[in-house]
Amino acid sequence: MLTLIGLLLTLTTATAQNQPTVTWDSKSLMIDGRRVCPVMGEIHYSRIPADEWPAEVKKMKEGGVTIIATYVFWNHIEEQEGVFRWDGQRSLRTFLEVCKQEDMPVVLRMGPFCHGEVRNGGIPDWAFTKGCKLREQNPVFLDLAEKLYRQIFTQVQGLQWKDGGPVIAAQFDNEYRGRGEYLVALKRIAQKIGFDLPFYTRTGWPELRTPVPYGEMLPLYGDYADGFWDKETTEGSGNYYQAFNFKGFRSSTAIATDQFDYSQNAPHPTTPSSQEYPYFTCELGGGMATAYHRRPYVYPEDAYSMALVKLGSGSNLLGYYMYHGGTNPEGVLHTMNECQTSPGTANNDLPVMTYDFQAPLGEYGQTYPQYYTLRPLHLFMHDWGETLAPMEASFPGPKDLKKGEDTQLRWAVREDREKGGFIFVNNYERFYQLSTKKDVQLEACGVKLPKMSIPSGCMAIFPVNIDGIRYATGQLVARREGKTYMMQIPGIPTTISMTNGKTLKNVKPRGTAKPVYGNLYLITKQEAERLFLNHQDSPAVPEMQLTFKKVKEAGPLRTIVKGKAKVAEAPSEQDWQQATVYQISLSSLAAQAPTLLSIDYRGDCARLYANGRLVADNFYYGRPFLYGLWRLPEGCTALELRILPLQPDAPIYLPREADKRPGEEVFRVRGLSRYVP
Repeated sequence: MLTLIGLLLTLTTATAQNQPTVTWDSKSLMIDGRRVCPVMGEIHYSRIPADEWPAEVKKMKEGGVTIIATYVFWNHIEEQEGVFRWDGQRSLRTFLEVCKQEDMPVVLRMGPFCHGEVRNGGIPDWAFTKGCKLREQNPVFLDLAEKLYRQIFTQVQGLQWKDGGPVIAAQFDNEYRGRGEYLVALKRIAQKIGFDLPFYTRTGWPELRTPVPYGEMLPLYGDYADGFWDKETTEGSGNYYQAFNFKGFRSSTAIATDQFDYSQNAPHPTTPSSQEYPYFTCELGGGMATAYHRRPYVYPEDAYSMALVKLGSGSNLLGYYMYHGGTNPEGVLHTMNECQTSPGTANNDLPVMTYDFQAPLGEYGQTYPQYYTLRPLHLFMHDWGETLAPMEASFPGPKDLKKGEDTQLRWAVREDREKGGFIFVNNYERFYQLSTKKDVQLEACGVKLPKMSIPSGCMAIFPVNIDGIRYATGQLVARREGKTYMMQIPGIPTTISMTNGKTLKNVKPRGTAKPVYGNLYLITKQEAERLFLNHQDSPAVPEMQLTFKKVKEAGPLRTIVKGKAKVAEAPSEQDWQQATVYQISLSSLAAQAPTLLSIDYRGDCARLYANGRLVADNFYYGRPFLYGLWRLPEGCTALELRILPLQPDAPIYLPREADKRPGEEVFRVRGLSRYVP
């Protein structure tokens, strides 16, 4: 896979002292004047053991990610005031050096507030004792922020873009709704310290009370298919359905609804200043975390549909949150998970350890289906980004659809009538079986495609007047070494009409070995998902059944209460003493890397202990409880599994995939390959 830096270096003879020039305008990023459409993937370095960073960054690159985003959580590095930790998996500098080695640019999301489902959004507990308002432009808090930024700079110095390093941009604070002057003050502090980067960013939601002057920071947007933060415990609540509709405005009314009342602070669809910036995203839901009270089950189609819709709506940078899950590091004074009992950002109870997020790459680097599903889109953005970026978006399909509305096909067009265009189709919405749309005729650049049926669940991008193709009912994926690869869309016969007058109808895929016409290859969706993929996703170790036995029955059921955020509280440490206890025996083979422990069970939630120490936890939501056995302490031959039974009528949302029977049960325990199909 080519990376963004790899692309840059093909455009210039730049040395480490003479990096390619990064600029932007209202359309896109430009590298030495050439437009690009990057893919940004979020990974939190301090949530992954340092010895795993090289392999995981490489897997992100193979997935099509061309920029990495990472939070720098303040309380991960200064949990105790004045005691800064940059050791082990907290070593930002080491992580940046890994990214440099892999030619991967990095956007640092530096806080002070990050959220990220970390305790207090990353702000240390001791900061709440300083007698000042946090996240405001007052001398006390800005002094704390300056000390934090100075520490971060010790890790970044010499690794900024201008130095030949990977750090290409920085974000200040996160999901901020106050006065823009505060964000500018943070930027001025960073610049005074020595940060000197090609561009700076902020989250574009919610609306600021006062604006940031134009050009200071690029606003980045996002959307999610579902949200653990919703207080509702019913399926399909909220406005998440809007993420599956093409639209001409950038804001979302679904992000962080536990923090913002969008009815009082609604996004402005036509904010003039936002239209002067390129349309970038930083938080498209690659998956979703599980809170105790709400546990969404996210499908690979959700991530792909949202990404395609954003691209068709005009976005020229797709940023996924998360692209790689992780595990919270152990704290000295407290756990590091967001919880209702903490002094700040106490809206949800998250697991103590796991932050898997159902992301394309999970907590242990395991591949979930969307890792593969998204790759053809990322390859397309890399190879046709320069063509796509200047194209305007238009919306001949319906707008402002209601939840589940199925009267018309959702589609959009991006085109430059002189240079060609792309037709984006999305006949998918989470939780709804949209009908097949018959006798549909799509048009772009004055070219009408033949009438066709668009199957239920179909998502596609059709080229028009691109690279000698007048139109095609297949999707372009990649062009390398003089070869162009097109993906057949399941359920749609492939017609390819060339600008030379040649038309091929009902074309069948021939794989990567034989072209269907000239240098054009038609491949299946499955082939496209693994095109140019270097790693093997076949099992590295044979699946093996592990033995387990129940050694203690559950005690009395706890009383589930609602916390200060008015949602169900997670079990306390005392509650866990009443859990059912199982013992899992490990064979020497199962404990070798890259073996995943997979526990199929039902219940409320579960914990895993090694030598009496908590190593993993899980809020049950219908998927197995996983743990990377290579992280076990040396010599560990058995694990203790604790499960709290699911209670009847518990005030929690469990997805349709979950077994909702009261009680608990372990069905099987296995050792699996790290790559999960």
